[in-house]
Amino acid sequence: MRGQVFLLALGAGVGVANVYYIQPGLHLVQQTFGADADAVGWVPTLTQVGYALGMLLLAPLGDLMDRKRLILGKALLLALALIASALAPTLAFLATAGIIVGLLSSIGQDFIPIAAQLASEEHRGRVVGTVTTGLLSGILLSRTLGGLVAQGLGWRAIYWIAVSLLLIVAVAVWRFLPHLPAATQGNYGRLLRSLAALWQQHRALRRSVSTQALLAASLGAFWSTLALMLAGPPFQLGAGVAGAFGLAGAAGALAAPLFGHLADRTGPLPAIRLGALLVMLSFGGMWLLSGSLPVLIAGTVLFDLGVMAALVSHQTIVNDLDPSARSRLNALLMTGAMFGMAAGAWAGSWAWAHYGWPGICAVGMAVGTGALARSFSR
Repeated sequence: MRGQVFLLALGAGVGVANVYYIQPGLHLVQQTFGADADAVGWVPTLTQVGYALGMLLLAPLGDLMDRKRLILGKALLLALALIASALAPTLAFLATAGIIVGLLSSIGQDFIPIAAQLASEEHRGRVVGTVTTGLLSGILLSRTLGGLVAQGLGWRAIYWIAVSLLLIVAVAVWRFLPHLPAATQGNYGRLLRSLAALWQQHRALRRSVSTQALLAASLGAFWSTLALMLAGPPFQLGAGVAGAFGLAGAAGALAAPLFGHLADRTGPLPAIRLGALLVMLSFGGMWLLSGSLPVLIAGTVLFDLGVMAALVSHQTIVNDLDPSARSRLNALLMTGAMFGMAAGAWAGSWAWAHYGWPGICAVGMAVGTGALARSFSR
């Protein structure tokens, strides 16, 4: 079981990483195509919109199909989309390919319901937390790898590396994961219609989705503009340094299993509220002490930790609502989170263009405050 959990965590991280590889190298993309900041901001925004749509339209298939076959099929199509991105002749082509990359990168989320299915009930929170650590580490470390590769080899090279990593994971899934039969019967149309029924049925699901969407918006605003901010004064740092900030965020991801264990013992709400508070305080500190690189690093660790603590806790909530609908419930949660992140990326690009770094921090504080208030609503 331990080896399977590691593979699930690795697969989740490698799958979702494709959404974020390009972000630290956005200023290099800008230079390649001679675009302005608003135009290049559409690349991460549309990729995250595609990811949210993938969560809504593709992730529920895990309840209707053998999850192993679903993962292998999506991996093949995703590899083709990544190759198209590497060869993109225009910014519009890259942004369009980004939608498809995002759509199929929902493969990363397919590993979490498998973890919940394979784990025993008493250890489910810890196991799901471990796989979520892989997912979140993929989100954050993808920026580190993307920044280093973009600085050393150019932004196109990261897509070729992404293809290689994805195919390695696909081979491991084919070799070591068991076939998992469908959890429900019916057709695709009925499956999608059932999402509305689940949404209406579970109030805890609605609160989890809206709260996590607000917190995810802080991720979108921060990470989609970080490279542009660091490239200007007073820092004037390159893509490699922007990507290295993913290491700071990954430090927070390591705490995800601890929050899963906490949810097993005491319930998830305390961790959710603590996470929202960390987001608020982190962006407030980065606003008040802007221009300080150590404060920026510390703020990155703390606000990423806050978002991750809430995510693991929300996943614990939704995975316990209906064992026969785990893929659909997780899909609804992550669809909300990804739409929140995409909205945050758009809001961040707009705030950066009009108000600079204070605008980014204001967005982060606002969504953290909203999430905290939502966690207390009934």
